Amino acid sequence: MKPAITLSRFTCFAGALLLAACATTETPAPKPPGAPTLAQVMSEADAAARAGQYERAVTLLQRGGTSYPADKAPWLQMAQMKFDRGQYGDAIGHALEALERDPDDKVANSIVAVSGLRLSGKALADLSRQNNLNGSLRSEAQELAKLLRASIGEDVLVPPSRRPAAAAKRGAGSGTPAAKGAASPGGTADPFSGLK
Repeated sequence: MKPAITLSRFTCFAGALLLAACATTETPAPKPPGAPTLAQVMSEADAAARAGQYERAVTLLQRGGTSYPADKAPWLQMAQMKFDRGQYGDAIGHALEALERDPDDKVANSIVAVSGLRLSGKALADLSRQNNLNGSLRSEAQELAKLLRASIGEDVLVPPSRRPAAAAKRGAGSGTPAAKGAASPGGTADPFSGLK
């Protein structure tokens, strides 16, 4: 009977060793630091922008837009930053991204509308200076001006603003009809003066 007990003990001992080998504990890999919350991203981007680190702020906002694809906040912030810097094409693109997430956002709609008008105004002023605003393009611009005046309830689309002295001298001395038509008697530029 002794050999049966020894074999039984040996089998139990081998099973215990096998279980012990399978149950070795591995040290868990350290967890990667958690992704920052959207509020943290926005706060860090805002701080970077206030510190004059514009490119860093935009990079942070782009990462926030990628990490939180359903949220409009990073796109809206980028649109506002681009608008404030006069980069209207980029501002429109980012505002449209915000509008995909919230079609009723008034700020994003405003950025698209005003940026579009500023780009259009600049293009019309450039065409006017080149004396190429005629024909069907001119009639389309006049119809658009009428529509815009009716939409906003204003007689004048673009209020007169003061031109820099160098631009006023350059425009006054050129003698071209476009340059003479671009400056009003008060020394202000109104690219829509021919559309009223």
